[in-house]
Amino acid sequence: MILSPMELKGKKVLVVGFANTGKAVTRFLLNQGAMVTVTDQRQPEESSEDITSLKKKGISFVFGDHPQEIFTGSDLIVLSPGVNPNLTSISQARKQGIPIISEIELASWFINTPIIGITGTNGKTTTTTLLSEILRASGFSVFTGGNIGNPMINFINDNVKADFLVIEVSSFQLEATEKFSPHIAILLNLTEDHLDRYPDFAAYCAAKYRIFRNQTQNDFAILNYDDKFCRAIIPSLSAQVLPFSRKAILTEGVFTDGKLLYFQKKEGLTHSYLLSKVKLFGPHNQENILAAVGAAELCGCIPERTQEVLENFLGLHHRIEFVQEINGISFYNDSKATNIDALFKSLHSFSGNIILIAGGREKGGDYSVLKEEIKKRVKLLIAIGETQEKFFNLFSRITPIVFAPDLEEAVKIAMQNGKKGDTVLLSPGCASFDMFKNYEDRGEKFIQAVRQLRPSHKNHKEHFSSLRRQNEPASH
Repeated sequence: MILSPMELKGKKVLVVGFANTGKAVTRFLLNQGAMVTVTDQRQPEESSEDITSLKKKGISFVFGDHPQEIFTGSDLIVLSPGVNPNLTSISQARKQGIPIISEIELASWFINTPIIGITGTNGKTTTTTLLSEILRASGFSVFTGGNIGNPMINFINDNVKADFLVIEVSSFQLEATEKFSPHIAILLNLTEDHLDRYPDFAAYCAAKYRIFRNQTQNDFAILNYDDKFCRAIIPSLSAQVLPFSRKAILTEGVFTDGKLLYFQKKEGLTHSYLLSKVKLFGPHNQENILAAVGAAELCGCIPERTQEVLENFLGLHHRIEFVQEINGISFYNDSKATNIDALFKSLHSFSGNIILIAGGREKGGDYSVLKEEIKKRVKLLIAIGETQEKFFNLFSRITPIVFAPDLEEAVKIAMQNGKKGDTVLLSPGCASFDMFKNYEDRGEKFIQAVRQLRPSHKNHKEHFSSLRRQNEPASH
């Protein structure tokens, strides 16, 4: 249902959270004539031009707390992605029947342009960016937004004209959707993540599945056929299903034989793409490419232009990003690997001789699934952050492990113990908030530490033995 501005005019709307998304939503609601209150548990910066300007326009602000009365006294509540929907104030408002929605839900009410929604545990940003570039290469105008950093509602705020919206969608954003319905919905994969927020993996999957909830037979669902949790939802879908697979030859869908990528429809339409010149590497990126090509084909992209983009796309910052080679040792920044599956796939992208820097704040999940990959590929694990003790208990019997107090020291240890042909890989498998502002901050500090290194001629074996004595816990 597309609302008219009159349906928000004069309504009491509460915006919960005043970061990037909350600010964009507030701007939108103000333009629609709503009576807006903003609440955020964090205190604002001492002199915020945004807040000063908005107060002059009639916006009310409540910082440092979420008073119950502003929730239950609202006609509509819009949650920012980082806000837990089960907070007491929100739960009470929900019991009273007050609509509680996310920013993408609100934006979708006012948008008629086709939406391509991309979700999954890992690969969302890469796939969103790659697909956007493919579409543009074929002459389409594209708005790229969502969880990638540009709120979807800015499509309206900035009066953007486009052929497609390509939107990265998180589980947090999908939780509070009711009518949101992408014309093309992509589910890349499902593995354990955010179990510090969800009661169990099934609840996390249920949030992701909401991307398909309102699709019809005129829409498309693109799913990873190799992932049993993605495959499980297929029988219940109303949309036309286009599976993609890295392992199976499909009668209809997108698949690969390792050399070529094929898009195939039942009616006989087949296009193929050469993979040998593609610069993205790793099995996870091959899945991202399959999904992006499937969506591009459905949108009518020109295969030759798609091939050009595939060959020139270098990947994204902080995602298995090559930083530098020193003394024949290659350094890679994969700070975006904030969960167990992302770390697993990162390890699987290299043949071995990995010096792994990992650790941080847990998000839930079973780290023991990494044992085989670590045993096979990791020659030294340098543990950082809050999970040091956990990593020692899990992995010290299968690979040497040392502790580093910070990332700079971890990089120095890696350099001192590396030799020609080794790969130093920052792939934490954890959130960053125990030591850093965010994963970007963690990645930038890693890059900075690497670039401060100087070629070394130390005997790595001798130094490693001393590190073991210095860094191992006294008793376990």
